[in-house]
Order: sequence, then structure tokens, then C-alpha cells
Amino acid sequence: MSDIFKPENDAHVVDAVRWAASGNGKVLDVVGHASKRGLGRLSRAENVLDMSALSGITLYEPEELVMRARAGTALLEVQAALDDAHQMLAFEPWLPGALYGTESGTLGGMFACAQAGPRRPLVGSVRDHLLGFEAVSGRGERFKSGGRVVKNVSGFDLCKLMVGSMGTLGVMTEVTFKVLPRAEKSRTVLLMGAKDPGAAMRKVQNSAYEVSGVAHLPATIAARSGVSDVRENAAQGVTLVRVEGPASSVQVRCEALRALWAELGRVEDLHTANTAQLWAEIRDAAFFTPDHQVWRLSVSPSDGPALAAMLAGSEYYLDWAGGLVWLAVPATDGASAERVRGALNDCATSGHATLMRAAPEVRARVAVFQPQPTGLERLMKRVQDGFDPHRVLNPGRLVLDRE
Repeated sequence: MSDIFKPENDAHVVDAVRWAASGNGKVLDVVGHASKRGLGRLSRAENVLDMSALSGITLYEPEELVMRARAGTALLEVQAALDDAHQMLAFEPWLPGALYGTESGTLGGMFACAQAGPRRPLVGSVRDHLLGFEAVSGRGERFKSGGRVVKNVSGFDLCKLMVGSMGTLGVMTEVTFKVLPRAEKSRTVLLMGAKDPGAAMRKVQNSAYEVSGVAHLPATIAARSGVSDVRENAAQGVTLVRVEGPASSVQVRCEALRALWAELGRVEDLHTANTAQLWAEIRDAAFFTPDHQVWRLSVSPSDGPALAAMLAGSEYYLDWAGGLVWLAVPATDGASAERVRGALNDCATSGHATLMRAAPEVRARVAVFQPQPTGLERLMKRVQDGFDPHRVLNPGRLVLDRE
């Protein structure tokens, strides 16, 4: 029989982890709202540590651009508070609804899974926005790192280590993170039917005009957009650049970017409301049908178009000016892993491929995250030995256990 723990404070978390670490093969499946169960391998734990009751914003200073909240706080609650102050999570956290049909989840899950959206090339990754945290290790010991002011923090920067660890190193109980002002204006410039989308994206990404998103939607993908101006002009594919900031600055930069693209094809504009909808679709991979298995490939922007071409026959679109390839493949027992990672090795200077959606039985036998070289794999194991020597937290969630 499995046990379910729903802690209401840090002491309860410590008690639950110590119970698991006491032996007899007890392990914990650490969850918030369980909205991202479709990401990563399935934990082999039968007992559940449900962090959803450990919630609430404990500090928010809009003028200092900092917020602190319990790890089980719903992302929707955080977003509502930020909206009231006209602020945002600048890295645009990926939301799992389109791929998994679930809600947006919790703060702890957002940092544990570490998937940033289209603004990442401009503002940095998820880990760049975590200032500090408190957590409980797999030994049942409380620890913390960071604080509200990074320059005053000494010691190891464990924030970078915890973000993306999928709950395998420790159970975060509270997080402190940066927020930024929301842009006054947001517009998107559309280029229809570019013959070389990669060159078109690089041209605006490398320009003097700050942009907050550069993407390309092939015709089949653009035709599924909920934005009519994109859908109705989808026949030859659509390349997009987003511009944000003060209204006068946005207008000037959009005019300059239209001029940069003028010789490459027909150019049009999207205004704020349609811009928000379109980039949410791009962020969340909302274009793929439910029967497809979905990959997310991170590469150098110059490698993205060539990688997509090598995987011809699959549906894809490009984000991060070509540095992120969202790829949908027909469902198979192996999720086309050999083909996808083979293409990645053949045409990319570096990068990694993550299987974002597949049936549980497929994720049980396929390397969901990019396999690491032997040296890195050993280093990861040593790090995990330090935090969770008995493997009681989300065992098997990142990689297949070899112990």
C-alpha cells in the first residue's frame, strides 16, 4: 500500500523524507500539481510527497523586482500578483497544457523542470532568475542557498544545480526569484514565404534593434495557429520577430525591421493582443496533434534549420532564431530517438534533444533527456550521492537507475 504525504510546513517535509530515508526501499514521488508528469521518465516511487499545500506568496516587493513564495504556490496565483503590478516572469515559462492537457502547475515544478520560452535568448534561462531557495535533501536535512541580493551571497551557487534537477536532489520548500516590468507595447513583424528562413532570422537577431522573439513556422504549422493573420497567410510559411518596450521605441524598431526584411518577401504587422496569443502558441508547442510524439531540440541557431531539413517528413517549427527546434514525429515504440539524435550528432556542433511527449511505456525505455558522456554521467552520480545517497527522491525520473 502506498502512502501520501501532504506537508503543510518544512518540518513535515523533513519528517516525510526521513521516513523514506530510514530504509526498507521507501521512496517518494515528489509532486506539486502533477502537471508535468508527461516530462521525464516516470518515477518508480509508490509513495507520494504532495507539496501543493505548502503554498502562498511570502514576500513581494515590486519596486525591488523580487518575489518569494512557497514551492507549492500555483503559477496562476503568482501570475495574478504580477499582472496587478504590471510585471512578469521574463523567461516566459513553458506551460504544459497544450502537450499534456494539464494546468500550469506550481513554482517548484517550474524551477525543477526549467523550460524557458521564446524570450530566453534575450533574458536568459530559468536558472538565471532564481535568486535563492530553501530545501530538504534526500538525507532529510534542511539547506538553503542564495538570497534576495545575489552580490551579498557567499558559498556554492546551488541555485544553478537545483534548477532542472526534476526533484532528484532535494525538495524545494521556498523560492526567491527575479521579476521584471511588463513591456508597455508588444508587436510582431511577419515575413511571408522567406526562401531562406534561417538567414532571415539571423538578419534580425543580429541587428542593432533589440528583439524578444524570433521564430519560423512552416506552412503546415502556421495553418494551425489561432491567429487569423498567421493562419490565412500560411501557404509559404511565416517568419516572425517580436519587439517589446515603450510604444515609441517599438514603433521605430518595427519600421526598421520591416525595412530589413522588405527585400525578402511580403511583410506585415501584428498588434499586442494577437502577438500575445501567437507567442503563447509558440512557447507551449500548441500546434501539434495529440497523436504525435514531441521532441524539443536545443542547438546553435545556425544549426537549427539544417537539423530540421535533415529530419524531413516530420513536423517542426523553429524558435530562438533557429536555436530551438520543436519536432513532432509519428508515434513509434522508440519515439524515433535514434533518428532524431543521429541527425543531431551529424549536423549540430553541440546541443541536446529532450523527448517532451510520449506514452509512459515509451519513456520507460527511451532516454528522455540527452545521454551524457561517461565523465559527466559519473559527475552527476557523485553530485546525487551528496544530496540523496539513498535515492529516495523521484528515483529514475531523470535517467534509468543503474544501481
